[in-house]
Amino acid sequence: MPIVTFHKKGEVYRDEVKENTNLVVRAGIKQFPFPHLAYKCGMGKCATCKSRILAGGEHLPPPNWKEKKMLGDQLDAGYRLACQLWISHDLELMQD
Repeated sequence: MPIVTFHKKGEVYRDEVKENTNLVVRAGIKQFPFPHLAYKCGMGKCATCKSRILAGGEHLPPPNWKEKKMLGDQLDAGYRLACQLWISHDLELMQD
C-alpha cells in the first residue's frame, strides 16, 4: 500500500493509504489518517486543496484540464490539486 507523507503547519504526518486512494474523498468520508488537509469542493473548481508535491510526482498522471486551469504556471513549481490525484505509489506533499 502507498505511504503518504503530508506536511502542514510545520508538522509531518505519515501513514499508509489504500491503493488508488483520493485524499479528498477519503477525508470527506472520515477515512483519512491526516488532519488539517485543506479541501472544499472536491471537484477541481476551487483550488483549496492545492498541494506542492515533494516526492513521488513522477508516478502521478499528467495534470488534467482542471489543474491546468486552476494552477497554471504553479504546475511548473510542483503544485497539484489533491482532489484530482488518485494515489497508487508513495507520495510526499505539502500544503502551505
